Amino acid sequence: MADLSLWYVNVFVSDLARAVNFYQHTLGLELKFIGEEHGYASFVTNGPGFGLARVEPGSPLLGRHTGIGWGVRDLDSSYARLNAMGVHFTMPPTQQPWGGFMAMFADPDGNVFYLDQLRDE
Repeated sequence: MADLSLWYVNVFVSDLARAVNFYQHTLGLELKFIGEEHGYASFVTNGPGFGLARVEPGSPLLGRHTGIGWGVRDLDSSYARLNAMGVHFTMPPTQQPWGGFMAMFADPDGNVFYLDQLRDE
């Protein structure tokens, strides 16, 4: 197998400033840099890098299920805090048949993410 590491993931947004505000101030991610002239922002995470790339409103790249899962140590308290801040949850914390405990939420562009309780594996 090739020497591959997942380096970063990008999510497409229509309004870079609004998205940066959401990810930085609502989700609590540390902003690494923003290049408004290039329509891109990057955040520091505990795993692969996470970036936002601006696209035109109405793009088919917006408002999709991303397949990206964020992990938290206490899902119930994270859900309560984010829900109180107005984050739109498409699924509340739910025990999954495969053993996980997760919720799903959307960013301001309707991009949907998993929010999983971290577990020892």
